[in-house]
Amino acid sequence: MNNFNPNDIQAHASVIASCGTTIGKVDHLEGQDSIKLTRSDDENNEHHIIPLSWVSEIKDENVILNKSAEDARKEWKTV
Repeated sequence: MNNFNPNDIQAHASVIASCGTTIGKVDHLEGQDSIKLTRSDDENNEHHIIPLSWVSEIKDENVILNKSAEDARKEWKTV
């Protein structure tokens, strides 16, 4: 179980993979269990959805993932 409050996730917070790479910024929480990333940070101008289960912590208002950037990009949903 994760030790963070999803309500602490702020819009436009950086989403940082476990390898230290920023993979995007938070657009908003999507439903009860996902984060929608902004499309302005995507080279194809697309939104991506990542599950809250990938979040390991909220640190300095950044969302830190338990996945590498490579794995996150392979597994996120594009909308």
